[in-house]
Amino acid sequence: MIELTGIRHLILAIPSLVIPPGTTALIGPNGSGKSTLLSLLAGLHLPQEGSVRIDGRPPREIEIGWIGEFPDQSMLFTCVFDEIAGPSRFAHLPCGETGRRVREAAALVGIEGLLTRTVRALSGGERALTALATAMSSRPAVLVLDEFDSHLDEETALEAERALDACRCLHVIRCTQDMAAAARADTVVFLREGSVIHAGPPGEVFPALEGTCFYPDLRRYGRASRT
Repeated sequence: MIELTGIRHLILAIPSLVIPPGTTALIGPNGSGKSTLLSLLAGLHLPQEGSVRIDGRPPREIEIGWIGEFPDQSMLFTCVFDEIAGPSRFAHLPCGETGRRVREAAALVGIEGLLTRTVRALSGGERALTALATAMSSRPAVLVLDEFDSHLDEETALEAERALDACRCLHVIRCTQDMAAAARADTVVFLREGSVIHAGPPGEVFPALEGTCFYPDLRRYGRASRT
């Protein structure tokens, strides 16, 4: 469980927020503080006031995977295998374990056939999936996605959704403009002007947003939202 208490940081003012395990979709207008909140949850920044705890521990003591809006900009290596292996090698894991984690993550995302390719030769969608496999390869407790799906074509987006559905992370927290994907999350958090306006299961949050651009078109995935 993630608990935020007395948060004041830049635009954010969150007296209290509890995020249960599972997939959480963070939505709201541009400039509402979504990326700022994700940076606190990922431990990239420390709050100016208040605390963030993940199962009682600060984020920097937890294994966390992070993917930004332009995932290819953070790639470090020439070969796809080496890119996915990066987190394991930085953690000084044995070669055998590193290889197992690379193959496991690649299979989860469906890019086993790309492991010998160079990153430069990949399409934009393939690079995004490689970034997802890299983040998953460390087997993080928390996976944070900051609009990583905003530039994906539909086929790649669906492939990413399948991988996220199969993810074993305790928490997957994603900022997304895709309301159909948000409707499939376990929890939805709606931010406006730095404040949490709604938080809870999709079946509770989205009725309050009916008639706005944040109300999902559930036909896209052909599934009803979770209640």
